[in-house]
Amino acid sequence: MYRKEEQSQVLSENFELPFEGKLSEDNRWVIMASLIPWLEFEDEYASIFSEEVGAPAKSFRMALGALIIKEKLGISDRETVEQIKENPYLQYFIGMSSYSQDTPFDASMLVHFRQRIGVELVNKINQTMVKKMLEDSSTNKKKELNEPTNRGKLILDATCAPSDISYPTDLGLLNQARKHTEKIIDFLYEQVKNQLDKKPRTYRKLARKNYLKVAKKRRPFQKERRKAVKKQLQYIKRNISHIKQLVYIGANLSKLSIRQYKILLVISEIYRQQLWLYENKKKSIDNRIVSLNQPHVRPILRGKAGKTVEFGAKLSASYFDGYIFLDRISWNNFNESTDLKIQIESFKKYTGYYPESVHIDKIYRTQKNRAWCKERGIRISGPPLGRPPANISKEKKKQAAHDEKIRSSIEGKFGQGKRRFSLNCVMTKLSHTSKTAIAITFLVMNLSTYISRLLRAFLCLFFRNLPFSRPGIKNYYSFFGFNKQKLIFSPSLNN
Repeated sequence: MYRKEEQSQVLSENFELPFEGKLSEDNRWVIMASLIPWLEFEDEYASIFSEEVGAPAKSFRMALGALIIKEKLGISDRETVEQIKENPYLQYFIGMSSYSQDTPFDASMLVHFRQRIGVELVNKINQTMVKKMLEDSSTNKKKELNEPTNRGKLILDATCAPSDISYPTDLGLLNQARKHTEKIIDFLYEQVKNQLDKKPRTYRKLARKNYLKVAKKRRPFQKERRKAVKKQLQYIKRNISHIKQLVYIGANLSKLSIRQYKILLVISEIYRQQLWLYENKKKSIDNRIVSLNQPHVRPILRGKAGKTVEFGAKLSASYFDGYIFLDRISWNNFNESTDLKIQIESFKKYTGYYPESVHIDKIYRTQKNRAWCKERGIRISGPPLGRPPANISKEKKKQAAHDEKIRSSIEGKFGQGKRRFSLNCVMTKLSHTSKTAIAITFLVMNLSTYISRLLRAFLCLFFRNLPFSRPGIKNYYSFFGFNKQKLIFSPSLNN
């Protein structure tokens, strides 16, 4: 059940603090709270709840605000709850009307928040929020009659958000599957042990010994690795037959936990894939499972130095005016060049006009994409298809270098998401919660961009009002107390 509250409309000056006082309007959390359209999407969030049945759910502002706080600070779910408990600005950000020393919710609620707030909803909030930021900025000029029909620069690229899994190997994956089958056999045997003379043999000690014999080697030979894989496949085959026998005798699979039952299904698919790879002497198969606990994760081929393959979700993103948007996310590998038309049409729907130029890498520059962009007056960065000309003018070289500098800005955004935020290692385990966490990262990056621009504008205004100017640079050193010739600090210069 969802109840709409007036807490999402509370103002910073009305937030009740102990020992009186008020929240600072210049605080980053107060500024970010004013940018996010909480009320606009509250009805869409409330539609997933029943109007009468169930306990009252947490508000939309509290759910989304907690996820933003977690991503912005780069902390765990439990630490997020503790930070909210200690900080009045964070309590105001999630919609509370007064400071409280009690925890507003349990740390496990963040999992439910990620399940309820999907990728589509986060992307809508991100687009609406950025449009508000662009309207508030002074760089957003009014449309004039003599302006061209195509305006702006659109940058497109794709990347991978690796999941938190160990590097997968066929032998290690089969060893994990074997150990889980042994636990399931132990559980099912307890149900029918009165009907059997002895417990089914699993040879677990011998199986582990055979695994470690090869796993501990730094560079085992291919024949040794292949022989070890064969043995693990035989152990898993025997264990699966034991499970079928126990079920036939009377063991009830429904008494397994949901996690155990899912893992049993994943193990059967892993056995099928690995057996096919072994028999056909292949190294790849469609929809290959690389993690027992996260079977949705797929290997993503990347042409990066040091990392030819990454294991996680593949993202297709667009970037313009300093803000980045998540256009497509999938656990399967896809060709990002097919998204160019959709991304450009989304740009037109969002801004009302086509971009003047599209800055992309080589994989996007197909004949179909070039012809489609040429019909709409859009210039594609990069050299034309075919053999390069013998003589290239200086203007074209300068234009190509300038286009590459523009295109590298989206790589910087990906670097920010992976170094500063959690895009480099997605810690969530479920498929849909991982997608929501990735979408939240893009939203938080846009919020950080706006906050940094406000700080830059403040610094420009501050230095503009200082008692020195560019021609009078001598006053610069005396103002901060430095000796220009010796470049040492001298407090007496300010006296």
